[in-house]
Amino acid sequence: MNFWRALVSTRVYALPIEQTRWEVPGGGTTVFDWNYDEGRDRLLGLYEKGKKKQWDAAERLDWSIEVDKNDPMGVPEQTIAIYGSRVWDSLGPKERGMVRHHLASWQFSQFLHGEQGALICSAKIVHTVPEIDAKFYAATQVMDEARHVEVYSRYLHEKLELAYPINPGLKALLNDVISDSRWDMTYLGMQVLIEGLALAAFGLIRDNAAEPLAQALNTYVMQDEARHVAFGRLALREYYPQLTQAERDEREEFCIEACYMMQERFVGEEVWRNLDIDADECIEYMRNSQHFRAFRSHLFSRIVPTLNDIGLFGDKMKRAFGEMGIIGYEEYDVESMMEEDEKIAGDLDRARIEQVEQAIELGAGD
Repeated sequence: MNFWRALVSTRVYALPIEQTRWEVPGGGTTVFDWNYDEGRDRLLGLYEKGKKKQWDAAERLDWSIEVDKNDPMGVPEQTIAIYGSRVWDSLGPKERGMVRHHLASWQFSQFLHGEQGALICSAKIVHTVPEIDAKFYAATQVMDEARHVEVYSRYLHEKLELAYPINPGLKALLNDVISDSRWDMTYLGMQVLIEGLALAAFGLIRDNAAEPLAQALNTYVMQDEARHVAFGRLALREYYPQLTQAERDEREEFCIEACYMMQERFVGEEVWRNLDIDADECIEYMRNSQHFRAFRSHLFSRIVPTLNDIGLFGDKMKRAFGEMGIIGYEEYDVESMMEEDEKIAGDLDRARIEQVEQAIELGAGD
């Protein structure tokens, strides 16, 4: 059966699909720029890289790999959010497998919803950002985001066969980002905050998962996302010094509220309520777990240095990040992290090509 037709007909939703659908009034003014002669070298360089780095998800990923739903990503038991709790200890192998399945499905579902938000935002940037070089790069990002929606949707429907609606916190943030008429707020909310958080989450799967398809999928998506975050950094680093202090304060306040919202959503309340296994106890255990606090803090390791880099790191933000336990990341070298993302994806792709060539040689020798 055709994949897209199967996608429409399959019923794999953990909760009613209507919870995922909503309409957002989109503000913004479409800007035409007839000055095709001038462009910023780094943005045009990103545009060239964006063109060259396009990839076909149907060919680059091995969709024949079978995924064990009871252990979808093959991560250590200790990484499960409620590991060590009374609830976890009371579960048998079958129930623990169900928890792993639902947690992975919830996580990949949020990736999927976030990528659809990024698809909409990058399309919005094309028509609202003033400069033509930024429009060029944003156009390549639209294709990237469409591909990301494709791969996460396919992994959920073909491999996990279970999907969750969008988390209320992510929905609220996307609503704010998409409906704001100011082009820089689209950059800030999507390219810096949502994409930055996603990069850290993708990295944990890339670096810890034993399941090869999930690992490869996130590695290749990270290669694209590293360019997207760089795009936001370059544009905002030039723009924010031009704003008044009051305007920068407003954007810092937005970032603080968004980070509080994103930090809270990772307790995955929908999963525990849906599974009906002492949800309140699970949520309370996670909030007090040292392991979960460290995990949640790590998810901001890409956002904090980027905010510092673009000039949105005032005293109020420092205090808020201190309360959240994410202060200190501002000194991280975000350029080096992005370069490492590119290198790991490149190494994986070369290994894939070598395997294909070896298989061809073996076949030719038969």
